[in-house]
Order: sequence, then C-alpha cells, then structure tokens
Amino acid sequence: MKKKCLSALLSVLTIAGLASAPVMAQDDVRLNRSIETLEKGDPVFGLFTGDFSLANARALARSNLDYILIDMEHTAFNMETLQEFLLGMTDSQTIASQGNTQMRTTPIVRLPANGRNDSEWMVKQILDIGAFGVMFPYVETAEEARRAVASMRYPQPRGSSIMEPAGTRGSSPAVATWLWGVTDYSQRADVWPHNPSGELIAFLQIESAKGVENAEAIITTPGVSAIFVGPSDLSISMGLPGNHPEVQAAIASVVELCKEHNVPCGITTNATDITARLDQGFLMPTVGYWGDAGISGSTEANLRTAREHAGRTD
Repeated sequence: MKKKCLSALLSVLTIAGLASAPVMAQDDVRLNRSIETLEKGDPVFGLFTGDFSLANARALARSNLDYILIDMEHTAFNMETLQEFLLGMTDSQTIASQGNTQMRTTPIVRLPANGRNDSEWMVKQILDIGAFGVMFPYVETAEEARRAVASMRYPQPRGSSIMEPAGTRGSSPAVATWLWGVTDYSQRADVWPHNPSGELIAFLQIESAKGVENAEAIITTPGVSAIFVGPSDLSISMGLPGNHPEVQAAIASVVELCKEHNVPCGITTNATDITARLDQGFLMPTVGYWGDAGISGSTEANLRTAREHAGRTD
C-alpha cells in the first residue's frame, strides 16, 4: 500500500514538473495557504471531515475552503488512509498551472488523544506523511500546550533564538518532503508564527471549564499557532446548555484573549451565527460539516456568506 501511494505521488509531482531540479524554484513560496492568508490579516474558513474517500479529497482540494480538519478524533486513526487522502488532495493540474505545490485547501489533522495524553507518536506519524498542521483536543494547561508544540518540532540548530519549546520530533522527512515538493523541508517544518518561516499550524482546542480558566497561559505558550473553542464539549464540561449566558461568556473570554495576544481563534459556526462570530473576532471558524463528497449546499452558502462578510475575493 505504501509503495502504491508513493508511486502515485511521484507521478503527480513528475507531471507537475516538481519531482526534479525545478522544485528548487519554489523554496521561497509559502506552501501553507492558510498561513499566507492569516498573515494578510484575513480570516480563513474551514470544515471538519471524516469522509476519507478520494472523491471527497478531490472535491475539497478545489473548494473555496481555506483549510480542512481531518477528524481522526471521532473516526478511525489510520495512517495509510490519511496518506491516500493527502495524495487525493494533490491536484496536479493546479500544481502545473501555478508552478508550485501550494495546496489551496490546507490539510490539518485532529488527533484522537486529549491534551493530557501522550500524543508524540501520533504527531510524528501525521507530520511524516505530510500534513500541514495538527489539532490537539481538550488542552487544559500550559504544560499540555507546551508538550503539544514540542511534539511538532524538530530539535533546533545550536544557537537558534527559538530553541524552546524543545522539539521532540524524530527525523524521517522523506515522504513529507516529497509531498511538499521542497528541498528544505526540515527547516520549514516548524510551527508558525513562532518560526516566521514555519509552515505548520499547532491548533489547540480549549473545550473545558479548566481550559477556559487557563486560557491565557495556553494561548501565550510559545509555538501555539491558533486556538479552537469547542462549544459542545465546553457546555458539557460546565454542565450547562450551549446557549447559556455563562457558556457564551466563557467563549467570549477566550476569543478576547486571543485577540489581545494576536493568536487566531476558531469555533464551529452555522448560518445563524457565522457573521456574528466573525464580528466577535474569530479568524478561523468552520462553516459546516462534510457531505457525501465535498461540501453540502448549506455549507457552501455559509462559506459564501462568510467570505463576503470578510471581504474575501481571492
């Protein structure tokens, strides 16, 4: 299976002209389009998906979504399936036309492990396959945040100004280098914006009362790229319905801290609250859930509303 996947990837990159010397020309291209958009000050819009079919991969790769959260928290944790899905998102026609391997839709993988669990081995496998980010559920303390970030980082070169959090990721970059189509993967495979040249998003979920209490310490942990509020688990943790004023106040307190510290914040939204969440300051909201392949009509409508409200025309 692995040989089959790698052969398919080689074919894609060869067709695009990026499997040989010309790849060097894109070493200065920002491959994580979601980071590129956030650096412009614009919000990015995502979607959770648990449909790992190639049809869904192709449809999402050409959607107007900025990122997808490949949900392996509540679906099977299968690295071969993930590898096939990432290969399915590799759009050779787009690569050929734009001259680099930047994916229009950034793939980020949500782990099954909570913040308090040991997730280093999961993170290592996910990143070695070529994902551009990892979402960590149920992070409740700064120490859990630090361990999450460390698991995504290689140990830094001696004398680096960003040594901490000290990386614990082992080196085996061949497949990810191949998928990204760069010659300097190990230098670019670091967390943004802690490393301004980093292409990886460390996406931490705050979804418990304890997480809210420790929100500022979590948000300000070096290497945290973005925060995602999980309103359903948060309301359960607080023992209150999701629309209760205390739950909404907790959500508001997290996004305010994110704004204060210039850290993008996400949350699930729908047609009734997407514009309000954008006005509240959320820069990484999801706009729906997956359909049979690609995005449903209601999700597409929510995405269109969100992009128009944010003034996104790209």
